[in-house]
Amino acid sequence: MAIPIRYNIRNLKLRRGATIMTALGIALTVTTAIFIMALLAGLKHAFTTTGDPLNVLVLRKGSAAELSAGGVSRETLQTLRNLNGIAKDSQGNPEVSGEIVLVIVLPRRDGTGEVNVTTRFLTPTGIQMRPEIKLAEGRWFTPGQREIVVSKPIHERFAHANLGDEIRIGKGPWKVVGVFDPASTAHGSEIWGDINQLATDFDRTVLSSVLLRATDPLAAEALKNRVNDDQRLKLSGMLEREYYANQTKSGAPIQFVGTLVAIIMAVGSCFAAMNTMYAAVAYRAREIATLRIIGFARSSILTSFVLESVLLSLLGAVVGIALMLPFNGMTTGTQNVVTFSEAVFSLRMTPSVVITAVLFAVFMGLFGGVPPAWHASRGDILTALRD
Repeated sequence: MAIPIRYNIRNLKLRRGATIMTALGIALTVTTAIFIMALLAGLKHAFTTTGDPLNVLVLRKGSAAELSAGGVSRETLQTLRNLNGIAKDSQGNPEVSGEIVLVIVLPRRDGTGEVNVTTRFLTPTGIQMRPEIKLAEGRWFTPGQREIVVSKPIHERFAHANLGDEIRIGKGPWKVVGVFDPASTAHGSEIWGDINQLATDFDRTVLSSVLLRATDPLAAEALKNRVNDDQRLKLSGMLEREYYANQTKSGAPIQFVGTLVAIIMAVGSCFAAMNTMYAAVAYRAREIATLRIIGFARSSILTSFVLESVLLSLLGAVVGIALMLPFNGMTTGTQNVVTFSEAVFSLRMTPSVVITAVLFAVFMGLFGGVPPAWHASRGDILTALRD
């Protein structure tokens, strides 16, 4: 015969103080776990959703990032423009974008220091090849002018990133004329400007990368293989989405530190739950003995106390999830170990993050509840009745 669940709920209400303290301890642990998982989910989303399946990114062979030394010469760019399978725009021009990527230093808007920010210089064709990127304020830069547009996260997080402000790049200032919406992609960490004006400033004859747009997915694979197999080009081609997906390694330090902190806090929460349940067993010794006398089996008592511990943990999980809800969608940043610049992204409390947090809480409840539940089910009836 099973003990009714309302019995456990009533006991949690009666021991209100201990229930609240234990639930809060578990809630803080769950909050920490959700925060770390939401960070990783947001970072992964930013990189894995960046890029078009028809776009092929071309780098110098052996390079892992656009900022690597060397690059693609302008003569090679002309060769790439003539490859088979490249899409044409409405004017019949190949959709090929030679780009230069630099890192500049910008002060944070809150005055907490300066960090590296990625600056991408491209042509209007490069903007058209990223249709998910939309202008939010102002206008796009004018080719040949010292003008830049910044992403919304850059605009919100850094100084000198308002419309009309000037940022010094190369030989002089560049005027901010627009703000673009990065659509939750990795481009939220970037500033965009005109490549021809930058090349004049820096006397750059080598491009960081070239973006090719294929006519269809099969053509994209063929272009990637064509670039990789041609020994004369000495270039490496990959699908744009593959390139950004590889940058999710930026989250490795967050994952390591966060997991370590979460484990330490989880151990503490487990012992808090265990202590609460042991106290409940000691306080309810006669009650447990009475349950045994009226016919409840040891297994029923064991199950009941474990269930009570799990309910306590689920209460903590609900509180922890509620504490994290206001932070869902909050913009933050971390060091991108591939580009050595800041990667800006938003926290994402996805369904999988919430489910994992609940399962994490249940695990803590089981781990903390089984030993005292076992002790309760094995107690001596006569001794308990005398106490």
